[in-house]
Amino acid sequence: MTSIKIITDSTADLGEEILRKYNISVLPLSIAIDGIVYRDQLDIQSDEFIEKMESAKELPKSSQPPLGAFIELYEKLAADGSELISIHLSSELSGTFQTAVSASNMVDASITVIDSMYISKGLGFQVVRAAALAQQGWTADAIIKDLEDLRDRISLYVTIDNFENLIKGGRIGRGKALLGSLLKVKPIARLEDGIYTPEKNVRSTSQLIRYLTGQFLSAVKGRTVQAIGIAHADALDLANKLKASLLEHIPGIDIDVSYTTPIISVHTGKGAIGFTFYTD
Repeated sequence: MTSIKIITDSTADLGEEILRKYNISVLPLSIAIDGIVYRDQLDIQSDEFIEKMESAKELPKSSQPPLGAFIELYEKLAADGSELISIHLSSELSGTFQTAVSASNMVDASITVIDSMYISKGLGFQVVRAAALAQQGWTADAIIKDLEDLRDRISLYVTIDNFENLIKGGRIGRGKALLGSLLKVKPIARLEDGIYTPEKNVRSTSQLIRYLTGQFLSAVKGRTVQAIGIAHADALDLANKLKASLLEHIPGIDIDVSYTTPIISVHTGKGAIGFTFYTD
């Protein structure tokens, strides 16, 4: 039986233990800080990045893995005849997916490149699911079909604590950001069709927790929760408050809390969280 190997990128927010357990290969994106380039999770860790970002002269810049890195990895993994499934962050947020497609067309192997339509835990859930099914002996076609169904059952919310990085990155106008800061607004967005879509503004942490908990309970009513993940940009206290709120309603459920990748933190800024879950 032909083996199937799973590849993703470093924005999946997956820990080393999970990567080893499921034999998942990761291509790192890069982050440039004051002229020095770091490979995500190889040359710099998430908590270290927050410190460097805070003291940087200008906003760090992220970049996708180079074409050659994809080709080299694909050739290495496919050398034994394995089929490859390469799953990456939303093509609306990065050129990584398209670079992976280009690389797959340059390698003589069976390679399927998938646009996860998500990032962080939304991507990670799909990667782990694909790897688990591959270990169970599923065919590539069956895994791909399963992921298509899974994507429709994922919800991902992002909250921003301050507007500084959004201003520096040109993703929001200074006037709008100033108004938001004066009103002490905490924007909540949802990732839909691979794009961040503003959903609601709240004025306090308690309102934020209440809103996200309410959205979760509404979405999972009558369903079985399969996974919950909270990724944060140096916002562990907020992440734990959300976790505690969720546990009040569904005691004992497993909730994965972890630092998010610098590739996300550089855009959201310090204090942001990403809340992701999916049901049956």
